[in-house]
Amino acid sequence: MTDDRDRWNEKYNDDSFRLPDDPIPELARRIDTLPSGRALDVATGTGRNARFLAAEGYDVDAVDVSDEALNRARRAAEEAGVDVNWIRADIDDFEFEPNAYDVITVSFFAMLDRLPDLTAALAPGGVLVYEHHLRSSDDIDVGPSSDRYRYPANHLLHATLDLTVLHYEERTRADHEGKTQAVATLVARNSTGGKQSYPRVDE
Repeated sequence: MTDDRDRWNEKYNDDSFRLPDDPIPELARRIDTLPSGRALDVATGTGRNARFLAAEGYDVDAVDVSDEALNRARRAAEEAGVDVNWIRADIDDFEFEPNAYDVITVSFFAMLDRLPDLTAALAPGGVLVYEHHLRSSDDIDVGPSSDRYRYPANHLLHATLDLTVLHYEERTRADHEGKTQAVATLVARNSTGGKQSYPRVDE
């Protein structure tokens, strides 16, 4: 854990290391269809999803291993006038509270080994919104330097088939700096049954 913390603290101490301020696009697009209540932002970084959810009225917990990331996140939250419960922890060791969260968000953090614990933390009807880098044969500007931390095609989808998948997409797109990235986006609900209600989402 210490090595990860030191590595990420070093990154966040570099003023040139910038992350987007906007939340996951699909989270913002679907916010009016999501259940209200408690939210968890995993590997929050500078807190873009956490701040967005707090501004939308959620009681938000946000977890990250990096002290420096959380310092940036706290300052940004203060500037935005929102309250978030910032938690410094390594996700490998973090104890997810079962059936606790109505919304869980994950941005660009490989954690499929902990996915059963993550999905168990969803309340009944709770929704997981997860984005991650993909392995791609295209020329990609953004993401891990190795495929080790990128997901293969449909990997995230297959790992969440115990949930009701409301949206899944794999594509290339421009990031906040206009650079090309290959991304998988998942929205999945903690519900079961062959006949369910599905939210209408405006395009």
